[in-house]
Amino acid sequence: MKQILLNLIFALSFVSLVSAQGYTTPDTGVSYSLDDLVTASPSTISVSGTTYTLIDDLIISATDTFLIDTDVTLEIGADVRITIFGTFNVSATNTVFTALDTNAPYEGFRFEEFSIINIQNSTIQYGGGLRVLTETFTINNCTIINNVSGISTGSVISLSRGMPQITNNTITFNETPAISSGATNDVSPYIFNNYIEGNNQANSNRPQINMGTTMTTEPIQIIQNTIIGNRNLTQVGGIAISNLLGGVVDAIIDDNIVKDNRYGIALLGDDISALVRNNVIEDNNSQGSPNLGGSGISLNASSEGMDVVATGNEIRGNLWGITLQGESSVNLGDNVDNIGENVFSQNGNGGVTYALYNNTDNAFMAMHNCWDEENVPNSIADAEAVIVHQNDISSLGLVTFDPVNCGFLSVDESLINQLVIYPNPSEGQFNLDNNNLFKQMNVYSINGQLIMKKPLKIGPNEMNLDLSSGIYILELEGEQAKAIKKLVIN
Repeated sequence: MKQILLNLIFALSFVSLVSAQGYTTPDTGVSYSLDDLVTASPSTISVSGTTYTLIDDLIISATDTFLIDTDVTLEIGADVRITIFGTFNVSATNTVFTALDTNAPYEGFRFEEFSIINIQNSTIQYGGGLRVLTETFTINNCTIINNVSGISTGSVISLSRGMPQITNNTITFNETPAISSGATNDVSPYIFNNYIEGNNQANSNRPQINMGTTMTTEPIQIIQNTIIGNRNLTQVGGIAISNLLGGVVDAIIDDNIVKDNRYGIALLGDDISALVRNNVIEDNNSQGSPNLGGSGISLNASSEGMDVVATGNEIRGNLWGITLQGESSVNLGDNVDNIGENVFSQNGNGGVTYALYNNTDNAFMAMHNCWDEENVPNSIADAEAVIVHQNDISSLGLVTFDPVNCGFLSVDESLINQLVIYPNPSEGQFNLDNNNLFKQMNVYSINGQLIMKKPLKIGPNEMNLDLSSGIYILELEGEQAKAIKKLVIN
């Protein structure tokens, strides 16, 4: 009897162990739908109508595919993990991944190196985030909300390598930051047209987008996102890119709205090259302490060589406009490659306006900017009053800011808004209609390289550009106006 009892205990323990292991697909090159998984392992996943329930870990092996191409809801049990070694393809129009009990989050998704991940049109909520170890990752038109620290601890989307594509998503109110990479991971994501708000609910000292070093062959691209802070989260910044442990950083930060965070954009460390262009950076002062943050743009390096170009940014209502520390440097406008045209307004603290504070011994150019939007036109004295540099403290570097320029603000915005470019995307042939202002079009690659110049006439223009597929920046110039448009070539 004693032996029978021992055998029974062993058998029950074995069944419990098997159950705890969940289900692993057999690695035979098969594509699995949710219904296929229900058939293969009904103890792991069940179905009622279009709602599926996963109560144990699921592993998709290296040669297998997990495919969701119909609208479903997948409820996931507490602490359950989905691991993908193979392919994960979600292509339906409305897929929901959620916790079986919203008070008991699932552990999240782990996408192993060499897996192939494509997630479209999904809601991902009440889980532990997405740990992205693969080079091949796309997430598009998804809502990522109310997730906690789980399989991914650094952010709700944690990146490790390659050029992941993060486009057209809504990423809001997660416990951790929105997007991050490790300090020693060389990763160059394309982060485009996402709405990001109120992330890092834990209020740790991290920004909503927190990136480390990049690949040597490709820049990180943070383009056309809206990044809104929660003013009660006083430790949370907007965008930070850091190089603190070696490697390089190459970044394009273009056409974003960054508002209501502790700070706007921070570039920290050595060997950083960045183009910071056409961003609206406003009211990043939630912490309220000028000794601890509050810059619209903050630069800091321990050695010389930082190569940052800032042009066309609108920097308003921060505790500081732009600050430089250590051995950092910036080009804010010259007579060669950078037209300047940064706009500053009401940045300051302690009753003093600080558009630019050069707290380094490096000299740099800052021509053709509007230093006080509330006092147009600016004089040299107006600019000097809001810039801290060698003229104020002899040990600091000299900022060359003459000439100042607020003329580009005087054009009727409605005339610029009337300009229409179509089709866009195109094959290189497109129309530029309702041109009432511009005489020249400069075409730049996404990393800021001037490719060509084309004359424009007032009225309609038919353009035929020989360009490779990709995203291009069109800089339209007139006598008293400038506009920036994006062109996508298929």
